[in-house]
Amino acid sequence: MAETKSHIGTQNKKGQTYTDPWKMLNEAPRKPSFYTGSEVIKEAIRRASCDVMIAYPITPQSEAAALIGELFAEGYIGDYFRGESEFAVMSQCAGAAFGGARVFTTTAGPGTMRAMENFPMWAGARLPIQMIVTCRGINSPLSIQPDTLEIAYLLNTGMLVWHAETAQDFFDWILKGYMVSEEPDVHLPLALCCDGFFVTHTKDVVNLTPTDMCLPPYDPYRSPVPCMDMECPPVRMMRDPFVMKSNYISYATHASWQQEVWAAVERSRKHTIHWLDGLIDTENADAEVMIVASGTAVSQGREAIRLLEDEGVRCGLVKVKSLRPWPGEEIREATKNAKHIFVPEFNVTGWLAKEIKATIPNSERVHAGPHVCGGMTMPPEIIVSEIKTALGLRSESLAGRGS
Repeated sequence: MAETKSHIGTQNKKGQTYTDPWKMLNEAPRKPSFYTGSEVIKEAIRRASCDVMIAYPITPQSEAAALIGELFAEGYIGDYFRGESEFAVMSQCAGAAFGGARVFTTTAGPGTMRAMENFPMWAGARLPIQMIVTCRGINSPLSIQPDTLEIAYLLNTGMLVWHAETAQDFFDWILKGYMVSEEPDVHLPLALCCDGFFVTHTKDVVNLTPTDMCLPPYDPYRSPVPCMDMECPPVRMMRDPFVMKSNYISYATHASWQQEVWAAVERSRKHTIHWLDGLIDTENADAEVMIVASGTAVSQGREAIRLLEDEGVRCGLVKVKSLRPWPGEEIREATKNAKHIFVPEFNVTGWLAKEIKATIPNSERVHAGPHVCGGMTMPPEIIVSEIKTALGLRSESLAGRGS
C-alpha cells in the first residue's frame, strides 16, 4: 500500500496524474460524452494504468479490443498483442499476471466457452485479471446477438462476476473493478459482463472523469501470493509432481485451496459494497410486485414499471449489480414484502431466477420469466403481459415473444 500511495500526485509518461481512486471516481468533475459501449471501454482503460492487454477477435467485443490497440499505439498501455485463440489469450493473460502485470482482456460467447478452463485456474492462482464479457449466443445455430447464457458458466469458477446495465456502469466498474480485485484479501479475477450489442454498439451519454487522471499503478508485492515464486502455493502445486504421487496430499491441498478461493470471494463483499455503493439497487422496495433483474433487463424492467403505473399497478425493482459475491441477504430484504417476484432474462435457462429461488423464503413467489434468447429483444410490454397474467388482469397477447 505504501508503494501505491507513493505514486499519487506523480505523473506517468503520458502526463496523466496518478490520482487517489476514490477522489478520481467520486469527487473529480465529470464530462458528459456521447459514446458507444466499446468506446467507453477504451476510455476506461485509458485511465486504468494497464500494463498488458491481450486480444483475439470475436463479435461483439472486437471493436473494443481494436480501440484498446489504438491506446497502445498512443502509449497508454505497456504491451498489447493478439493471441492465436481465446484459450491462448487467457493463458497468456495468466502469464502476464504471474509476472506482476495489471492485465485486461475482452471476449464473448463462444470465446468465453473455448477459454473456460483458464478461469478457475486464474482464480486458483489468485490472479486479479479483469475480463470484459460482451455476452452473446453460445449454442447452435450460431448467433452473434445478445444472450447471457454464458454467465451461468462463470458463476462457479471462483471469479468475481458483475453484470453491467449501461455504458456508464461499464466505465465506472472497469476502474472500480481493479480496486476490488487487487485487494490483498481478495486478489481474484473479475468477469465484468454486459449484454453484447445492447451495450457495446449503442450510444449513450456517459459521464467521464478527466483524461489527465489515472489509477495508481498495480503493486504486485501486495499480492497474497508472491508473483512468479515457484516454491510457494499455488504455483508449486501446479508444477510440482508431489501432487501426482500422493492422492492424500493432492486431495488435501486442492480442497483447502478451493476453500480459500471461495473465502476470498466472500471477503470481496465488503470491498464491492464500498465501491459499487451496494451489491443491488432498489426502487419501490415496499411494493407487493417486484422485478428482479441484472444487465439490460433492468432497463426493460424500469420501462415496464412505468407502463404498469399507468394502469394502476405498483411495481418495485431490484437491480442486481454483483453476481459473485452473491447479494443473498440484500435480495431477501428487498423482496420481503413481495407477493410476486418476476425475473426477466436474456437466456433460455433462467439462471438468475434459479439463484433467487435458492436464496429467498417462499420461493414459489418467483416467476422465472419472461425469457428471450438468441438475440431477441425484450419489449417492456412482454414483462407487463407476464405480470398482468400472473395477477389475473387482462393482458393483450404478444404471440411468439418470450416464454
